[in-house]
Amino acid sequence: MLKMTPLNQVHRDMNAKMVDFGGWDMPLHYGSQLDEHHKVRQDAGMFDVSHMLPVDIKGENVRGFLRQLVANNVDKLTLPGKALYSCMLTPQGGIIDDLIIYFLSETWFRIVVNAGTADKDVAWMSKQRDALAPHLDITPRRDLAMVAVQGPNARAKVWQVIPGSEAATAELKLFQSAEVGPYFIARTGYTGEDGFEIILPAAEAPVFWKALHAAGVAPAGLGARDTLRLEAGMNLYGQDMDESRNPLESGLAWTVDLKSERDFIGKQALLDTQATQQLVGLVLVDRGVLRGHQVVVGEKEGKEYQGEITSGGFSPTMNQSIALARLPAPIAGNDEVHVVVRDKKLRARVAKYPFVRNGKVLV
Repeated sequence: MLKMTPLNQVHRDMNAKMVDFGGWDMPLHYGSQLDEHHKVRQDAGMFDVSHMLPVDIKGENVRGFLRQLVANNVDKLTLPGKALYSCMLTPQGGIIDDLIIYFLSETWFRIVVNAGTADKDVAWMSKQRDALAPHLDITPRRDLAMVAVQGPNARAKVWQVIPGSEAATAELKLFQSAEVGPYFIARTGYTGEDGFEIILPAAEAPVFWKALHAAGVAPAGLGARDTLRLEAGMNLYGQDMDESRNPLESGLAWTVDLKSERDFIGKQALLDTQATQQLVGLVLVDRGVLRGHQVVVGEKEGKEYQGEITSGGFSPTMNQSIALARLPAPIAGNDEVHVVVRDKKLRARVAKYPFVRNGKVLV
């Protein structure tokens, strides 16, 4: 039996093509994945991300617990509503999940985790809580829904729908949030465009979705979400990273604080590791389509090496195929490599990602 978000019937009423996404019944598209992609880049689109899970951690010294739980340093969070992107690691340095942490007060932090890892994440948090801070309460919030509204006009259209939201959120910088009535509004996203991710009571989600649609926000499904995040060079858990990979070889070194004296789970493993692989961008020169798990071959100092595409696909904005690939470190930008596609070697160029941000091609 597939799990359903509070918006499931609304998607069906909008004639969405529904698919099984990690055990959730989710919309792939509402007619045209390509149109949905362009709508987000050029105007505003909305995604049901209620399959993701907000987890509230409350009690005395939550900050002290999170200092040890995650690889980034929550001491960076000094302003209520500020958010931090981080990874939660195994003792061996593997990535259990990537997540966003919101600082609401010294006794309340909210963590949003991925759908496919939610049960594992909560179990891991609870295990560490029992060992490090048994007085804390960890509460998964399946009573809440999440809607991402993304695009150059996304914020203005949200302001039309939520009374008082413009005054409360107009000055928010990226990775900041504010509460407006029942709405928890964060200036975050997974598309490379401006916008909000909004957490609200599950029962109110259908009315909110319909109001956004009436304001001109286009519904968008998983298909457009994936092409948008690939163009933005954003990792997808289970493809670009997992427990077998550490952040240093997954393009996520910037989410790890190794400089402070603070200890955290997986820190020693990272200190003992010399990253021999790196995540890079690829732009296909020849005709074809790049896909995950395709072999990448190149030459470095006269020796041939192999790597692998972790995420690949066609970029609607660039009108060519792009990918994220894990290759031996260090590989310089603009190096030419070959990708094996159906027994043919197609030329590709190594590029620094993101490929597209705020509607502009960067490579």
